[in-house]
Amino acid sequence: MEFTQSRTIKIIAILLLLAAISQPIYTALYLGAPEFDRKFLWGLEGLIFVLIAAFSGSALVMAKRYTLGFSAIAFSAVLNVMQVGVGLTQFGPFRLAAEANAELSGVAMSVVAFSFFGYNAAKILLGLAAVVFGMAKMNQGNKALGGVTAALGAVAFIANTIVMMFGLQGFLPSPVAGGSGVLATLFLAICLLSISNED
Repeated sequence: MEFTQSRTIKIIAILLLLAAISQPIYTALYLGAPEFDRKFLWGLEGLIFVLIAAFSGSALVMAKRYTLGFSAIAFSAVLNVMQVGVGLTQFGPFRLAAEANAELSGVAMSVVAFSFFGYNAAKILLGLAAVVFGMAKMNQGNKALGGVTAALGAVAFIANTIVMMFGLQGFLPSPVAGGSGVLATLFLAICLLSISNED
């Protein structure tokens, strides 16, 4: 199978849709069924992000336009792989260590904070990509989809920047940053599914 630019972009869009759908499912399970083992879903997200990194990197080197957008998607995926990896390999051991020795609770929280730092940085990049492709969609004549995507991207960019700079306990609730990032990712994927084949 030949991975043309058009086909590669559609694969990226589908993978971004899967990522956008998986995150609310994970959050719902975390809040509604905390005893449910979510490692499989988290591992699946890790695989999705690895594939997004590969395909968006491929799209970047083939692209004649929108290189900033493809670069932002690729590096957001790399950051998300790191974030998922920290969660899967470090959260458990550090939580057990903190339960055994209360003095280690600050260390355990620092690992969580580091993971979310990567998560928010990835959402900043996805917000940037949503702005790039939203504006491209507006230039192609679809003002509604492009405008909503660019606006959501700008909100995700700003909100996640604030949380990344000031921490999870800062003045902006972190769910606002995460939620805006998921919505920006969803609309980014929709834009990519219908992006012009000019690239």
